[in-house]
Amino acid sequence: MNKLQRMGAFLFATLTGVGVTFSAWAAGPRDWQMGLREPASTTMERIDDFHNLLLITITLITVFVLVLLLYVMYRFSEKRNPTPSKTTHNTVLEVLWTAVPVIILVVIAIPSFKLLYFADRVEEADMTIKAIGRQWYWSYEYPDYGNFTFDATMVDEEDLEDGQKRLLETDNYVVLPVDTKIRILITASDVLHSFSLPAMGIKLDAVPGRLNETWVEITREGTFYGQCSEICGTGHSYMPIAVKAVSKEAFAEWVEGAKEEFARADQPAKERRLAQAPQAQ
Repeated sequence: MNKLQRMGAFLFATLTGVGVTFSAWAAGPRDWQMGLREPASTTMERIDDFHNLLLITITLITVFVLVLLLYVMYRFSEKRNPTPSKTTHNTVLEVLWTAVPVIILVVIAIPSFKLLYFADRVEEADMTIKAIGRQWYWSYEYPDYGNFTFDATMVDEEDLEDGQKRLLETDNYVVLPVDTKIRILITASDVLHSFSLPAMGIKLDAVPGRLNETWVEITREGTFYGQCSEICGTGHSYMPIAVKAVSKEAFAEWVEGAKEEFARADQPAKERRLAQAPQAQ
């Protein structure tokens, strides 16, 4: 097999791989497939669409450059071009290979900036929650529903039940309603953390002394997982995020129980410590 045949085989394999990728998207999730996970929010849907646009763009660019290289290797090989041209500069070509990449970048930049502004924050949220990164777990506050708060720590491997995921399960889930614009305030109490929920298109740093803001509108019910994505110490791998998306009716029912189960966030810390301290006999 000569060089041209090998390059042709490589091109065929590349295009076949891209075809398999698109087939996997159409057929649903499969082991070892390429692409992003199924979106669970309006933001992630747009991120997925932008990802697909970029994939098509870079595939076309790669194929074009590969075909151009194959043509140059064939047309200007020593055998077919024993006396090479000494011509330098070509105004048309230089303008094209400068202008075309600029046009491509502008085409990519327009949906990119639209996505950035869309994912940044929501003007009129239906509800607000606050996530606080700690070493090494997350605390959550619901200021719109009595300001109750709770901690969510990882479930140890020996305590996992059937079907639960290792290093991703927490003792308390963040329960959120679907089809609701939810403002998420993110901060930390000690060191840098990062609140990351891939299925919802959320990844934002939790910075001590600073309140960062993002939002989400969950589109389907289910349980979704994330993790801290900023190296924050020896327990960095053990502070997962588990979100349970439910209907608005189920969320309202959960809130009523959560108000009783979890302590209030606005209760003075001294009172909480006294309430939790063991009583003297």
